[in-house]
Order: sequence, then structure tokens, then C-alpha cells
Amino acid sequence: MSEETLSNLSREDRSFEPPAELAAHANVKEEAYERAAPDREAYWAEQAERLDWDRKWDRVLDWDNPPFAKWFVGGRLNAAYNCVDRHVEAGNGGKVALHWVGEPLDDTRTITYADLQDEVCKAANALTALGVESGDRVAIYLPMIPEAVVAMLACARIGAPHTVVFGGFSSDALASRLADCQAKVVITSDGGYRRGAASALKPAVDHARAKASEDGFDVEHVLVVRRTGQEVDWDDSVDVWWHDVVDSASAEHACEFFDAEHPLYVMYTSGTTGKPKGILHTTGGYLTGTSFTHWAVFDLKPDTDVYWCTADIGWVTGHSYIVYGPLANGATQVMYEGTPDAPEKGRWWQIIQDYGVTLFYTAPTAIRTFMKQGREIPDKFDLSSLRLLGSVGESINPEAYMWYREVIGGERAPIVDTWWQTETGAMMISPLPGVTAGKPGSAMRPLPGIEADVVDEVGESVPNGSGGYLVVKRPWPAMLRTIWGDDERFVDTYWSRFRKQGYYFAGDGAKKDDDGDIWLLGRVDDVMNVSGHRLSTTEIESALVSHPKVAEAAVVGAADDTTGQAVCAFVILRDSAGDGGADIVEELRRHVQKEIGAIAKPRQIMIVPELPKTRSGKIMRRLLKDIAEHREVGDVTTLADSSVMTLISEGLSSGKAED
Repeated sequence: MSEETLSNLSREDRSFEPPAELAAHANVKEEAYERAAPDREAYWAEQAERLDWDRKWDRVLDWDNPPFAKWFVGGRLNAAYNCVDRHVEAGNGGKVALHWVGEPLDDTRTITYADLQDEVCKAANALTALGVESGDRVAIYLPMIPEAVVAMLACARIGAPHTVVFGGFSSDALASRLADCQAKVVITSDGGYRRGAASALKPAVDHARAKASEDGFDVEHVLVVRRTGQEVDWDDSVDVWWHDVVDSASAEHACEFFDAEHPLYVMYTSGTTGKPKGILHTTGGYLTGTSFTHWAVFDLKPDTDVYWCTADIGWVTGHSYIVYGPLANGATQVMYEGTPDAPEKGRWWQIIQDYGVTLFYTAPTAIRTFMKQGREIPDKFDLSSLRLLGSVGESINPEAYMWYREVIGGERAPIVDTWWQTETGAMMISPLPGVTAGKPGSAMRPLPGIEADVVDEVGESVPNGSGGYLVVKRPWPAMLRTIWGDDERFVDTYWSRFRKQGYYFAGDGAKKDDDGDIWLLGRVDDVMNVSGHRLSTTEIESALVSHPKVAEAAVVGAADDTTGQAVCAFVILRDSAGDGGADIVEELRRHVQKEIGAIAKPRQIMIVPELPKTRSGKIMRRLLKDIAEHREVGDVTTLADSSVMTLISEGLSSGKAED
């Protein structure tokens, strides 16, 4: 990506100052940037003081053997103690930790910090009785039920690194993860509820265990939560019911403290081919990063706020901003089992109204889905409790940002558009809600204590108005430590591109606008080269979504004999737009030309009913590229709904895909 990359980015002149009341009482103010810049280690040591340490560290950062970092060297702490016990000991045991809402109506539980402490201690004792010791790995394959949080914290309490596998993943995906991390125990359930029906989980574990055994690795025990009451196959030599061994266990458990660099969890990144890529996070730096950023970016007031992150704990967002960050901060939060439209389309807004949610964190994919449905649904509910909105997972299109702000936030709640990754562990680039005048579509600037930049091919910082590679120049506490069992792959994947400078390369393209604020432009692999011009899929998608008839768009570069690559777009229309009219394709092509320029005008636009997405909401552009280049569609096993590709193929017969 050269300096000219995305120099034709459509300009965004709208910005929104922080609400005066929020700015006056913000947890973090402008001075934090100035304080952090000259001595980042001292700044992060200050943030680490927000945690309870059994033993303080001797050295903040050991960067003697880059890129292998050690943070808070010599310090000892326990993540579960910081997330639960210390709040109870401080007299806050009666405070609500989780308002849990099941997908079936009226299926709810209220769990206080004292309740959570009891359950975590019981689960820790049960795991110990099953032979789990410090350093052993435990796999967790559960729906969004409280036992998932309890299981994670119980593992942390006894020093057993956990690997949470999203409950929608296949048995083969689970098997590869079990074998890679050599999981001693798997925690699962009979099933969970999704879209109004009971969905089985244990059969996938049984199959995965058998497959792992064929490959020479045996899981010792499977701990099963009864959630749906479905019939399950049972092996008395391996399978154990949660209610038999956890519910009867003692609620007394002596907490052990571990080295700051003790492994906390392994998170396998999705969408990769070949050997699973297990991202390793350790305890002290990760907990420092997640707790500070949750408190700072959401301006958390734990005594009055009700926080809700809609992610699944099977993804890193659920780890960092449902479990470890919020609970370390003593937050009260909502946890929801199901989908946004079950049993009806307004379910999320009903939950916000019922529980008085003040801080709401969700993905642009969800926001665009709600845009497609129309504002009539959220307008039926009282959303006035919301004081801050967050976005995570990918760049938010400016028009989706505006809809989110106006319809959900009532034009009063600022939006924090956050950039970070599984690998970074915690937020890296985001507005601070009491400081930043947010721009629709921009993640703005690195958080205090983070040194991120946009650089050119040779690692030089690009001037304002230019594009390039997004890098992190210095180590940060919540950073991944390695890839599980593969240090060489860790170095090659993340540190080889700018080895000379010692920069971490995120794999994303980005641009600085004229003010120096950062705009994420998608994966470098998704950049198209059209007649020598390097264009971003994100930019063109945002231009399409800015059209009043468009709810969502995905863009790919397809091989073209004349231009090298040509822009091909797949578009979902808003419900209110109907079929868009006979001239919708040409109307959208002209709209992109007007917003960006003739070079970005799509060669082809296809109106489709859905887009192929992974279960975390990421669009699988390689499958769309297969269609655009008239190839057989590739592997669809990682899609949330593999039938989408059939829907797209059928939709293209409508004739709205002409050049």
C-alpha cells in the first residue's frame, strides 16, 4: 500500500463534541495523553495499580528479547480474585454482577457478586476434584449462560488456562483445538437456545473427542451443564453432570496467586486454514489492559451504570469486555443468550428498556441489520437510559454510525468506535467519550499509553491525508505473548513485515485524515488494484451504505482483463426500499462515482438477500469473489448460515447484476 492509497477517500465533515455533562465528569481527560506519552511504562504501572496484587512487580516491562514481552515482572495476582472476591471483600457482595436473560421469554437470573463468588469457588473445587491442576488446559464449549462465565473464572482461579470455543463451531473445529492445546477437560452443555429452538452441543463434543482420540489425544472428562433437557449420549467413564459435581461442591476455596505472566487463556482465531492459530494471553498485563480500557472508553460509573456487550464469550470481545474487564471493574451488566430477533425483532430494545442499560457495545453488522428493518421497531421502546454507545468488530460505515447515533442514541449518546484485535487483547484506538469530538466512521486516535501509527512500505510514518499500514510501535500490556506452541509462527505472522523497526503489524490498512485521525480501511489483503489505483473495500462499502436505499454492502475485487481488477459489489437493500426499482443498479453505480470518483464506480452490482458471514459477523469476501469470478464457491463450513450462498445465487437470477 503506497502513499497514494485511498487518497480519494470521501471526506467526512461531521463531528460531534462530547456532551458537556459527560466531559465534566469523565474518568479520563485530555491530560492523560500528555501524561502517558513521555513515559508509557509509568503510565501502565499506574493503571496496574487499579488491580489487587498479592505481590507487586519488580519491573514494569521486560523487552530484552523482542518480540517476546513480559509485563509486571515478578508480580503475582489472580484474575478471578480481581473479578470477584475483592468486590465481595469490599462490601459489594450484594451488588448485581449479571442480569442474565435467556432467549426463551421470562427465563432470567440475577447473580450478585456474592453469588458469583460461591459459584466460581464451587466450580474451582469441582475441576480440582476432576484432576485439573495449574497449567492444565480446559476447553469451554457453552452457550451464553452464566455457567460460561463461572467456568472461565474457575479456570483462572486455579491457574488452568482456558480455551473457549464458540458454540456454533463444528465438531471438527473443536477437535483441532482440543488436540492443539491438549485440553484435559471439556466443559459443555446438552444444548442452548437459538432462534426459538433448542440447539444441541454435546453431540459435537462427543464427535470431537472421538476425532481427537483418533489423532492420539484423549480428553479425560467432559463436564456437562443441563440447559435444555435434551437427550444426550453418555459415557460414565468420561461424562460428568455439572449439577452433580459443582452444585454439591464446597463454596470455600483458598485462592492461589500466580505470576503476572502465567497463561490465562488461549483464543483460536477464526477463518484460518491449516493448523489452528492459538493466541496466548497471560494474566497481569491482559487484566491491566482490559480493565483500564473498559473503565476509560466506556466512562464506567460502576455504582450507577448498567453495561451490555452483545458479543459471545466465544470471541475475544466476550473475554475482554464481558468477563475480565467489566468484572474486574465491579460493573453490573446484562448477559443475553439468544439472537437479536428471537422471539421478535425488538428483543434487544426490550432488554435495554427493562434493565435500564446505560452503556451498549455491539457490532456494525448488527446495526446495519437494524437499519434494514427500519427505525419503527426501536422507536417502540424507551431507550432514554442509554448514555454511551460502542461499536466493535470492524469499521462502522458513517451512515450506520449516524443511524446508531440518531435512532438508538437519541442524538445525545456519544459513540466510541473501537479498533482492536484478538491479538491486541484490549482496545487500542478509540475515541475517549469525554474528550474526543467523534467523526462518523473513524476510530480517531490511539488510547493513552498506546503508540500506533500508519506507515508506508519502508516503515516511515505517512503524512496526514495519506494511507498505508497500521502498526503498533511499542509493546503494550494486553498484547499476545506468542502463538501457542509455535514461537516461530508468532514472529513470522506479526513481526516480520517491519522486523527492522520492531513494529507489530496488524494486517490492516489505514489512513490518516487531514487532522491526523485514523480511519481503518480493512485488511490489506482486501485492497483492490484498479487500473493502478489501490482502493479499499471498506471505502466503497461505506459509499454504498450512505445511499438511502442500502442497508449493507460487501465489495470485492474481481479479475478484469482491462483494468487488472474491477470493483464488484453485493448489496442488501433496506426493507423500506422494496426491490429498489428498475434502475437501482445504475443509481448505485452513479452514487459511488459521486461519493468517491469514477475509478471506484463498480463494474457490477448484485442485489442479494443476505451476505455470507462468519458467526462473529465478519463478511467472507473470498466466497463473494468466487461468484464474481464465476468460480465454484469454496468452503462454507465457517459460515453462520451456509444456505446464504444458495440464496445469493438464486437472487442473482433477478437480472440486477448487469455491468
